[in-house]
Amino acid sequence: MTGLKWTRKTCRKIARELKRKGFRVEHSTIPRLAHLLRYTLRGNRKRLSRKQDARRDQQMRYIEKQRKRFARKKQPEISVDGKKKEKIGQFRNEGRTLRKEPLDVLATDFLTDAIGKASLYGIYDIQQNKGFMEVGVSHETAEFASIAIRRWLLEIGSVHYKYCSCLLIQADAGGANACDSWLWKVELQKLADEFQLAITVTHYPPGASKWNLIEHRMFSVISQNWAGQPLVSFETVLKFIRTSKTSTGFHCSAHFNRKHYQTKRKVTPEEKANVNLHPHKLFPEWNYTIRPNLN
Repeated sequence: MTGLKWTRKTCRKIARELKRKGFRVEHSTIPRLAHLLRYTLRGNRKRLSRKQDARRDQQMRYIEKQRKRFARKKQPEISVDGKKKEKIGQFRNEGRTLRKEPLDVLATDFLTDAIGKASLYGIYDIQQNKGFMEVGVSHETAEFASIAIRRWLLEIGSVHYKYCSCLLIQADAGGANACDSWLWKVELQKLADEFQLAITVTHYPPGASKWNLIEHRMFSVISQNWAGQPLVSFETVLKFIRTSKTSTGFHCSAHFNRKHYQTKRKVTPEEKANVNLHPHKLFPEWNYTIRPNLN
């Protein structure tokens, strides 16, 4: 086989090769010519998935339909998810910042050198364009997720939605809020009973979590805010979250949760029987409503 399929050469190398062919060109001309040909430096995009559920498009349309229904009724609708855990300490953080001198950080990223590890669970209020982050020191469990939603309901939801009777939660299909987790449903039942809310949950199908609104309307803003900044303490994490803002009016609040949560907790038959679960006709494993139990 002959012929060049692809190459990775610097502008200086390309300029030297062109000069050998008789062209009068400098290396600074190469990027300009490439731009005229619509070539730019691009990174990879995480858009492909090995798992493509045949029902994906129909579920995405259903998620949008539920969102519009709750908006018409002026009932709260939130997008939730757990953000990547962050090591606390003098570690290198991706990104760059304008400085006269670079910051010195640890040469290794060993967990043993960390002060701790921050578990982050976020809640994005779709109608208000506001965020809330629960910053924990323990594990990301269904109980931790429900505590974050409960705190949002008490501190933020009760202010903007004083007379709400139902709540829409849009979440991924895995993690602390997995669609097949009975522990997640048990924790939602506690919220439904405490606040007398009918909680409707719609899960994004596998491989579609990047379309969850919280990812690009909240998490990306926070990541950009602390890009290139070592997260040396939990206070630093809270500061960067609370100062994350956009020109469209988005801002975020945060709460530091010092409680440790038990992992691998089993749901008892009594707890499972107590869940007042109402699956939807369309894809009941992804769409369901949990209603409060009558006392």
